[in-house]
Amino acid sequence: MSEQQLKVGIVGASGFTGAELLRLLAAHPNMDVVAVTGDTQAGQPVTALYPGLAAAYGDMAYVRLEDAPLADMDIVFAGLPHRASQEIVAGLIDEVDHVIDLSADFRLKDPAVYEKWYEVPHVVPHLIERFAYGLPELFGDELATKQHVAVPGCYPTTATLALAPLLRAGVIESMGIIVDAASGVSGAGRAPKPNTTFCAVDEDFSAYGLLSHRHTPELEQNLDGSPVLFTPHLAPMNRGILATCYARPSGVTSTDDLLQVFADTYADEPFIVVSERPPSTKATLGSNSAHITARYDDRTGTVIAIAALDNLVKGASGGAIQCANIVAGLDQTAGLPLVGMGI
Repeated sequence: MSEQQLKVGIVGASGFTGAELLRLLAAHPNMDVVAVTGDTQAGQPVTALYPGLAAAYGDMAYVRLEDAPLADMDIVFAGLPHRASQEIVAGLIDEVDHVIDLSADFRLKDPAVYEKWYEVPHVVPHLIERFAYGLPELFGDELATKQHVAVPGCYPTTATLALAPLLRAGVIESMGIIVDAASGVSGAGRAPKPNTTFCAVDEDFSAYGLLSHRHTPELEQNLDGSPVLFTPHLAPMNRGILATCYARPSGVTSTDDLLQVFADTYADEPFIVVSERPPSTKATLGSNSAHITARYDDRTGTVIAIAALDNLVKGASGGAIQCANIVAGLDQTAGLPLVGMGI
């Protein structure tokens, strides 16, 4: 597709990922947001919910899904929870050039695995194969062959970027991988929950989803079936994910060797920063970049790989736009910030 102005629709634009799509797309040189749906907010101005978007979307209002001219769009971003996307995507996939789905509904290749972990049947399993898994740095070949994209989960994005290069290079064992990750509260979505209110989260740090978090099979799929012990944590911050990953080396290695694997893997990737410096979530705030490092501890014989990113940008909406750029034939960096706010 040539570099022309593309009409964009956002389904579920009243959620955090929808708002972040709106923020980022306001600066996109080739994409114009034409329609935004939000059934619970239908008729309300976008700026009533997100005043910070006023300079770009002062006259735009949410509409009901059935009232949005989505079939006229070039690209539709679907920012709905799992299961809610399935019928909507089924009705759009042959009507628009590109569906970019941010739910979990088309990430897992095996619908039986989806049903086991999400505890609902997949009603359109025949559509899964039409979606590329949207992590360009590691699955770019798949993106080159598909029109539609399943955007990865925020935790799997972070941990996969840290672990997959080491597995592919054969420097760590496939057994005994541990991922210990912490996310900001925006990862839980905009809908209020007892454990995500200010008083519940402020001054607290807690583990959740022990042995059962739904991102586990997605992470294992990305790591070629390697079993992963994944423990997520809720941190008292708005945005960001920090994943600390542990593995056993497959042979003799060093910190320099590990960092070189990352440097070689991500040499041409604009959104990956490899450094000896320990990553921090604030360094990635508002950017589509992931910061990565590694260490080898010869005392315990352990490889440590650490990655940080903004869960709403690289971990969701920014990653979605990066993938949309690629399948639409645009520069993958179009409209996306490389640099975090930092303070």
